[in-house]
Amino acid sequence: MSTSSDPPDPRLLLLGLHIRRLREERGLSLEELAELSGLSFRGLVYVEHGRRNAGVLTLLRIAEGLQVAPSRLVKPFDGPAGEDPSDARHRDNDPSG
Repeated sequence: MSTSSDPPDPRLLLLGLHIRRLREERGLSLEELAELSGLSFRGLVYVEHGRRNAGVLTLLRIAEGLQVAPSRLVKPFDGPAGEDPSDARHRDNDPSG
């Protein structure tokens, strides 16, 4: 059983960071996205920090609030089959690559 002190799953953290990036690109605060998506502020914070495993309906609501295609939310996971998404993130940020 996980506790609040357990580190977040790296995949949930990557998803949350991506959602935060999309939100910030649109100039939205957490409060504004919560209102646009119909989610609670606290729930959205948990998703962005990788502390909540958001369900499909929650992801659809976030995408609607951000005005993006739902598939855009999971774009960081579109690497080659079997590739660890965190490796892809580091590779994409590597200036030598």
